[in-house]
Amino acid sequence: MSTLPEFRNLVGGEIRPAASGKLLDTFNPATGEVWAKVAASDSQDVNDAVAAASKAFPAWSALPAAARAYYLNQVADVYRKNAEELVHLEMMAIGVPARKGNVPTPPGATAFLWDRAASQTLNAVTGRSVPLDPTTWGITKREPYGVVAAIVPFNAPLGMASSKVSLALAAGNTVVLKPPEQASPAILRLAELLAGVLPPGTLNVVSGLGADVGDPLVRHPEVRKITMTGSAATARVIQRAAADHLTSAIFELGGKSPNIVFADADLDRAARGVTVEAIYTTNAGQACVGGSRILIQRSILDEMLQRMEAIAKTIKLGDPFDPSTTMGPVISKAQFDKITNYIELGKKEAKLLFGGRYGPELVPSLPGGYWIEPTLFLTEDNSLRICQEEIFGPVTTVIPFDTEEEAIAIANDSCFGLASGLWTKDVARMNRFIHGIRSGNVWINTYLQTRYELPFGGIKDSGYGHDDIMEFTYEKTAVIATA
Repeated sequence: MSTLPEFRNLVGGEIRPAASGKLLDTFNPATGEVWAKVAASDSQDVNDAVAAASKAFPAWSALPAAARAYYLNQVADVYRKNAEELVHLEMMAIGVPARKGNVPTPPGATAFLWDRAASQTLNAVTGRSVPLDPTTWGITKREPYGVVAAIVPFNAPLGMASSKVSLALAAGNTVVLKPPEQASPAILRLAELLAGVLPPGTLNVVSGLGADVGDPLVRHPEVRKITMTGSAATARVIQRAAADHLTSAIFELGGKSPNIVFADADLDRAARGVTVEAIYTTNAGQACVGGSRILIQRSILDEMLQRMEAIAKTIKLGDPFDPSTTMGPVISKAQFDKITNYIELGKKEAKLLFGGRYGPELVPSLPGGYWIEPTLFLTEDNSLRICQEEIFGPVTTVIPFDTEEEAIAIANDSCFGLASGLWTKDVARMNRFIHGIRSGNVWINTYLQTRYELPFGGIKDSGYGHDDIMEFTYEKTAVIATA
């Protein structure tokens, strides 16, 4: 019998193993060792979960907004009481350092996601009234879709799951959630804690591989809305799978975000912003919004590179539970191999400025971990693969530019359009770049400042839609003739 902790599904209010009885290994990316096992579910588990969600939907959607808000506030309280355990499980699975509570979504913010959704329940039922003529009125009302399929990636499981699930539930939908196969334990443990808090079937959580769980979930005819954060390639697969039922979707996808530094910027602040804040210590670069293309005005290129290298040298790789660690491992051997292949490619097609090393010698005390050094390349050619393809690791590329027009052209020369950064003191330039850059988010003299009061999403291959409560409802129109 295994002595490792096992985490099971939540289906119809019950905690239960996969129908097949099979389990998946969960690896600690800092050691390469298996530390937990999760349910290896399949289409039978998906069908059971969707059936439970469908059964729960009429009663849940009929609840007054205030009643749904009460339940969501209860969830927030459960999270607060168990935050230490949940954060520990997430850190074990994804290897993000504990320094300054630097988990992808801090405990207070995750609890706030549920409170925020609770406060918005009334918005999800508020419609409009339109007088069409003296004897005819038009009214609209917001309606939930029904069963929502939520799929989250490995880089911030608790936060992303909480954002999607809380808003979907607040709007009156029921949910089947698929956690990432590399990092399911924290979500499955939260589901276990919520089994006695939410009405049975309101939230269902089914873990497993994408082909075994994700595919039958998005193909299911009773799933009426899909919300997924992941890659553009996965989104295309989901779109094709869901096409038979014309299932509506929200996609938050990848990026190759430009981070642009002008000569008039605060260079010390900008150097930190384009390195540790935008990419390297942000989950070892495993962030869709990472500023992985750094555009620097040519007149300050050498000065900025010196500052950036000095900052990079202060980054410490190591045990995520060591408070002095500032950058942890990447999530898995597969991700390690992908990133290091790009590093070797970059060494052939661009100039390596610093970093470029990887492997057990970087952290001798943890030789089984997936360690990659912060790496920076220099090139004049934005068409290179390391400039165009999402690496999803601690690898960035500097591209010099001379003029505003050139910077905007380089920034927009990408299939992605998720985020961008701008470092300048020129207010007029700020306005021009807000209008000129094709991305869903523009940060100026800061980076990664996401706030839940603001929408977040992308364009082009970075997806469409936002995890906003109104996205989880549709507007129904009625016309009433009184004559």
